[in-house]
Amino acid sequence: MVAYEFYWLDSTGGYQIIGVLPERRKDPERISQECIMNWGKKLFPEDLATKEIFFIRVTIDDRTGQVLRPIPFAVIRKEMSE
Repeated sequence: MVAYEFYWLDSTGGYQIIGVLPERRKDPERISQECIMNWGKKLFPEDLATKEIFFIRVTIDDRTGQVLRPIPFAVIRKEMSE
């Protein structure tokens, strides 16, 4: 199963997970970064700035529940502020 892990960039330069949303749409043409962020914004507290939020696409093994992330998984704060 495809899912999106949403993270918040904290003031110390790190990040914290704030939620996971499973992808349910069957038509891949309807899936875009913008629509994923809009979907996620509905779950965020209003005091979180959108520029401090990002997501990664992960795959969750339906049988084991293991989360498979892209490798390497690294975020550079400068890239997020652009």
